[in-house]
Amino acid sequence: MINHKKMKNLLYKFLTKSVFAFILLIFLQSCDSEFLEKKPLGQLTSDNFFETEQHAIWATNAVYNHMRSWEVHVFSYIALTDIVSDDADKGSTPNDANFLNEIDNFTFDPGNITFSTVWGGYYKGIFRANLAIQNIPDIDMDQSLKDQLIAENKFLRAYFYFKLVRWFGDLPLITRPLTSDEYKQERVSADQVYDLIEQDLLDAIENLPERSQYHSSDLGRATKGAARGMLAKVYLTRNDFENAEKYAREVINSGQYQLLPNYSKIFTREGENSLESLFEVQSVALETGGGSSQFNEVQGVRGTPNLGWGFNRPSDNLVSSYEPGDPRREATILYVGEVLPDGSARVEDNPNILNERYNQKAWVPSHAGGNGNGPGNIRILRYADVLLIAAEAANENGKTTDALMFLNQVRARARGTNTFILPDVTITEQTELRLKIWQERRIELAMEQHRWFDLLRQKRVAEVMKAAGKNFVENKHELFPIPQSEIDLSGGFLSQNQGY
Repeated sequence: MINHKKMKNLLYKFLTKSVFAFILLIFLQSCDSEFLEKKPLGQLTSDNFFETEQHAIWATNAVYNHMRSWEVHVFSYIALTDIVSDDADKGSTPNDANFLNEIDNFTFDPGNITFSTVWGGYYKGIFRANLAIQNIPDIDMDQSLKDQLIAENKFLRAYFYFKLVRWFGDLPLITRPLTSDEYKQERVSADQVYDLIEQDLLDAIENLPERSQYHSSDLGRATKGAARGMLAKVYLTRNDFENAEKYAREVINSGQYQLLPNYSKIFTREGENSLESLFEVQSVALETGGGSSQFNEVQGVRGTPNLGWGFNRPSDNLVSSYEPGDPRREATILYVGEVLPDGSARVEDNPNILNERYNQKAWVPSHAGGNGNGPGNIRILRYADVLLIAAEAANENGKTTDALMFLNQVRARARGTNTFILPDVTITEQTELRLKIWQERRIELAMEQHRWFDLLRQKRVAEVMKAAGKNFVENKHELFPIPQSEIDLSGGFLSQNQGY
């Protein structure tokens, strides 16, 4: 059985934490990744922090560091993106992590710890970003760097809120560190949350460098392209197809990104931070630990040394959805008996290995420090996604020729030199082309934590979930429940979503 982590740092606890407590948290959880290694020197207190340029950098690094945490991008994250969808099943053994069975089967209630985990984790990230956004402006430092760091924090805050609003709908909208008598915050409309997300990303675009303008030591920081791509996805979610196309085209026309020739290389170590990547959560396996995430571990092959727990199994439904000969299926799904992606060994078929397939996109080779020290970056946004956003938006805007061009770029990369598979799409009728683009998104981005959000915005989540045999209830399960622990902590001040 897995060692479940106890839920902590609930929203109403960390909203009342002092700046000093936050500073201790920053430095006790030092940002020791390949691109964010910064160690504090001397004694720091709440009275002498946020005074220097280095303090501004450390505070920003603390937000990036949080992206690797259990509460943000590990167990509950894959549960509420892949496992809940038709792309994946829970995996592992039948009785391991029963609370994930509830997610998979839509039998959950507000007490399921999956919801309290992401709620606390994402609001903790927002809290860190808010501290930096509020305090960095008062530091006497280089103005261009100041503007950039504020922009990075706004990008990260937008990212946290974008996940939360799609999961829970109306939210407490917190844009600054709160005082102890302000901890009770009402939920505001999802539209207000989206307005903040859009403004944060617009501000970030203004002050973030392009990818090529960063020094190699800053690899992994938010870029202008990442903010544009994220904003295009936000507009697509809101059915603002004009702006979705505009910002997707800005990414495309920037010349900063391109598709990797070989799809199967994207998710290997050599594919990390490639020209196809707009944004990734950075991880590294250090001998001493501390720079990694458990994202790889929880999805690795269970029953073999140093590989993983076996959760997030690609579903039968996903396997059957690929066109004949599509090489993306082989690059996405790791079967027992298959040679590992780095060619080092074979996933041997033996009685100790559970399940017949795993998420190959989360696989990493053996590394220092064991399973919990997984070095694989988490791909958040890549260029193929942007091309498909552009294709979908262009189709909705009546630009069929452009939509086909963007869509077929993705298909051409997938088929490579094999001219007998994945022919160019030639459909020109808008509804048929829309469905074709949606299907291409599923296949291209499978097991990358996009499917659930796509089904929601396409307004066909009920249809697809029921067809997949899930116990989906319309007008209820489109949103997840507000964690019961948060409602209890608020004394009933927070309202619950419909149907729970």
